[in-house]
Amino acid sequence: MDLLDQEGQWKEDAEASSADEEEQLEESLESPELAAEEPVAEDFELPTLDTGLPESELEDGRAWYVVHCYSGYENKVRHNLEQRIESMGMKDKIFDVVVPTEEEIEVKEGKRRTIERRVFPGYILVNMLLSEESWYVVRNTPGVTGFVGMGNTPTPLRPEEVAQIIKRMEAEAPRIKVTFKSGERVRIVDGPFNDFRGTVSEIDMERAKVRVMVNFFGRETPVELDFLQVEKA
Repeated sequence: MDLLDQEGQWKEDAEASSADEEEQLEESLESPELAAEEPVAEDFELPTLDTGLPESELEDGRAWYVVHCYSGYENKVRHNLEQRIESMGMKDKIFDVVVPTEEEIEVKEGKRRTIERRVFPGYILVNMLLSEESWYVVRNTPGVTGFVGMGNTPTPLRPEEVAQIIKRMEAEAPRIKVTFKSGERVRIVDGPFNDFRGTVSEIDMERAKVRVMVNFFGRETPVELDFLQVEKA
């Protein structure tokens, strides 16, 4: 499994959760103890020794696992899981619960603002020693719908995948949210062409630049701008 390559598919899966299921979930999210009353009955299988992790990462058996939950409830699920870890004495088996986020800059109505965006909506990361007991604690947390893996076998993240996620979370420069695409009309909000309108002809994600065709003195003229200098018209 390549976590970053599957990001788009994960978002689609998370968005597929129905509104009715989420409404029914809200009450149970407020009471983590309810999870123990109706435990999920599934066959549990430990992953094989061929996990793709180097031997140094397997010395104590701990690894990062991806857990699917209801999109929009990631922080509530994390809070409830942390409460269960405390109340059920699982600190020696479940070490950390993370909702990966990154800072993002967006331009709206000519104003810039920095927002915190979830990297993988509908998923949380759990660092744990996988056993039947720890699997049960995580899987039966309100809002959790399952582990990511093959069948009933949770698949641990590879070290390089974990490193990439941490790098995104700790990036010094916020990502810029691009709300436009090629062929769309945009308005320039900064620079000598401020308040001009044009059509996006090219987007360079690596350089964070956009080329806009602007009607200047009756001629279509290409203008290269920063992402933050334009917004969707």
